[in-house]
Amino acid sequence: MTDQLAGTGTLLRLALRRDRVMMPVWIALTTLLVVSMPGSLGSVYATAAERARAAASMNANSSMRALYGPVFDDSLGALTAWRGGVYAAVLAAVMSLVIVVRHTREEEETGRQELLSAAMVGRRAPLTAALLAALAADAAVALLIAGGLAGQGAPGALALGLAVAGTGMLFACTAAIAAQLTESARAAKGITAAALGAAFVLKAAGDAGTQGGRSALTRVSPLGWVENVRAFAAERWWVLLLFAAAVAVQAGAAYVLAGRRDLGMSFLPSRPGPAEGRLGTADALARRLQRGSVLGWSAAFLIAGVVFGGMADGAADLVGDNDRTREIIERMGGQGGSGALTDAFLATMAGMFGMVAALYAVASVLRLSGEESGQRAEQLLANAVGRLRWAGGHLAVAFGGSALILLLAGLGLGLGHGRGLGAAIGATLAQLPAVWLIGALAALLYGAVPQYAAAAWAVAGGVLALGWIGPALNLPQGVLNLSPFAHLPRLPGAQALDWTPLLALTALAVALTAAGLGALRRRDMIA
Repeated sequence: MTDQLAGTGTLLRLALRRDRVMMPVWIALTTLLVVSMPGSLGSVYATAAERARAAASMNANSSMRALYGPVFDDSLGALTAWRGGVYAAVLAAVMSLVIVVRHTREEEETGRQELLSAAMVGRRAPLTAALLAALAADAAVALLIAGGLAGQGAPGALALGLAVAGTGMLFACTAAIAAQLTESARAAKGITAAALGAAFVLKAAGDAGTQGGRSALTRVSPLGWVENVRAFAAERWWVLLLFAAAVAVQAGAAYVLAGRRDLGMSFLPSRPGPAEGRLGTADALARRLQRGSVLGWSAAFLIAGVVFGGMADGAADLVGDNDRTREIIERMGGQGGSGALTDAFLATMAGMFGMVAALYAVASVLRLSGEESGQRAEQLLANAVGRLRWAGGHLAVAFGGSALILLLAGLGLGLGHGRGLGAAIGATLAQLPAVWLIGALAALLYGAVPQYAAAAWAVAGGVLALGWIGPALNLPQGVLNLSPFAHLPRLPGAQALDWTPLLALTALAVALTAAGLGALRRRDMIA
């Protein structure tokens, strides 16, 4: 067994060095989401009576329970765990699955692992190093959350930090299994992301139907375990044992599978596709390669739109007479006035859909980088296929797919709300210029400086953080204006539609995309 772990330390140092930018950014975003909550919630609910009324309102609203879970206490710490605990756990899970897949299946897919394995590297060393890298990241999240919330109560802060980190490690092990089952890093990430999505759906369905997190659906979901730890509300430490048991079982399964396959192989065979017909062009190949991603994002946005649309009419009741909450929603989403609060809520949701759609745009554009580093692009470009035509196919999917998922999000908002279908669709489609601008920046980075193309993730993450927690933290408008979404009209509810920012952002996106394609045409392809 010792021989099979040879070289683990070296691979771990390599993984930490390669992730020296991505990992701290993820850790900072996940931690900031949680530790910023007490201050913002304290400004919204300044007294114990206000917090008690808010907790009762949230627990009585099935849509809010589905979205955030139940509130177990009216302290600032408990409200922080309610508001940010599950979503911090989701971020930790995404971070962990990306780390594990990147340093296991992706290394095999690109051929780098074969070179490393020619040296003194054991069969299970890559998997061990990847899991240890994920463990280091999740441990950092746990420590920062525990330290940042210690003022609200050390036991609750530690319990929440461990629950978030436990979720990250659980899905790191899920990703480790998926990396053994498939030959593609993209498929491994997709399987793990689908498992994470299923966990959220189970938790949401259970919480919507039953108060107090007592539903069987909630209890079988790892995200339901996060809320049932009950941080800052008579902590249930034994729930953390569920995370430990799940991690142990999945890690054991991953190690068994890793020892029973050859390097580069998998247990689920790849499905060969046709070499002609529908895939006779580079554009058709790009659509085929990204078809699954587009369908997944489309379904998620449509369902989320229906859920948020159903919550719109209850926005005024949940806000009540709390001026600070009303101010935050209106600052994020539109015009003031009690009669327009529902429109402001819908505008807020439209803006959030736009910022999340920017993540899709970046992922879709950077598929070009994956095709190039995997040396699949080289085989295509060796034929009668130009670089611009090859890249244009993927960019068309990225920009067209962004429009499709935002269209479906607006459709869902309108259907869930029950009225104003056209206004809801218009509100989400108004986010497109900002989404395209971020996608165009990713295209420029890929074309001009491909080794730094992943920096587009930092841009998208920063924009999401500004839009998500910026208004709640009462950041200066000059800081919020760093996001392109801050310059878009707030729809529905705006007094008049101003086309100037829409056209300006679109023109800038076109210019950046053209510059990226021009740089791609001139530079050498990565060997």
